[in-house]
Amino acid sequence: MFALIYDEYDLSKPRKRVISVHRRRDTAEKALDQRMKKLGKRVWECNTRIVWANVNVAAGDFIKTVDFETWRPGEKIPYGDRYPDSD
Repeated sequence: MFALIYDEYDLSKPRKRVISVHRRRDTAEKALDQRMKKLGKRVWECNTRIVWANVNVAAGDFIKTVDFETWRPGEKIPYGDRYPDSD
């Protein structure tokens, strides 16, 4: 399942709060768009991202970094996300 998580990219905080859970990436992307509009911030400013949860979670739960991945196994990764912008 896809989950929106609150992630400050702080290595000292390995647990991330689950904001919402979705069966498909497109519905998770819509929820992320709504969150950005609600907060009046851009995606990198609202500390929220979409991940694939390897465990069952619900909104309000906390998930450990070992229990999620950026992309679902077997999911086609867009070209722009496969390579870093810098060296």
